[in-house]
Amino acid sequence: MEIYICVALIAILAGVLSGIVGTGSSLLLLPLMVSAFGPKEAIPIMAIAAILGNIARMGAWWREIDWRATLVYTLPGVPAASVGAHVLLSLPSWTIDCALGIFFGIMIVLRRSLKNNCWSLSIKQLGLCGGLVGFLTGLVLSTGPVSVPIFTAYGLSGGAFIGTEAASALLLYTSKVSTFGFQGALSLHVALIGLFVGGGIMLGTLSSKALVQRLTATHFSFLTDGILMIAGAGFLYAALHEK
Repeated sequence: MEIYICVALIAILAGVLSGIVGTGSSLLLLPLMVSAFGPKEAIPIMAIAAILGNIARMGAWWREIDWRATLVYTLPGVPAASVGAHVLLSLPSWTIDCALGIFFGIMIVLRRSLKNNCWSLSIKQLGLCGGLVGFLTGLVLSTGPVSVPIFTAYGLSGGAFIGTEAASALLLYTSKVSTFGFQGALSLHVALIGLFVGGGIMLGTLSSKALVQRLTATHFSFLTDGILMIAGAGFLYAALHEK
């Protein structure tokens, strides 16, 4: 019972933070979920939770969503996410932990590099990025910190960015969860836990809209890097012991 209370509280907090800057809920929750349920169950649980969280962010910023950008990004991203999920299901648990640890470390460098360089993306380049991020989303769960500079480089900001990123992520995660279902990796127990976690994220996300205009993403950026670093080290440690 204690673990579910802890998960619910962190899910609400994660929803608030992701509602402010458009991403980050999975990074906060994944280490706890892996510790409680193991990597094979934690990833489909968080995929379901991410769907609910993105629905909440879409609802909060529905009128500002750039549907053209969403379509171009997800046309290659949806099938790529399915391919990534197929690859994920074929890997042993320790390789998932190892991949998550390495990927989170790379994400710190990549996210800061993209943020510090002034660059812009055309609509065609946005589609190419969607295919790459879609595959990574299917493979390693959370690519939110990478999608942030991609959508901002396309020219989106504020509510338009949050809503458009959420709509795109919703379709990518739906593709991933569907693949899990077809491959028999989505049990009723996993689905119910995912809905429970997603409900907490939704509650936090919907309560955060009033804060978006008052807070900047600067402090959360440092927090995200800290979470990535700690989580990455934890996954590498777990991979060494599982192997």
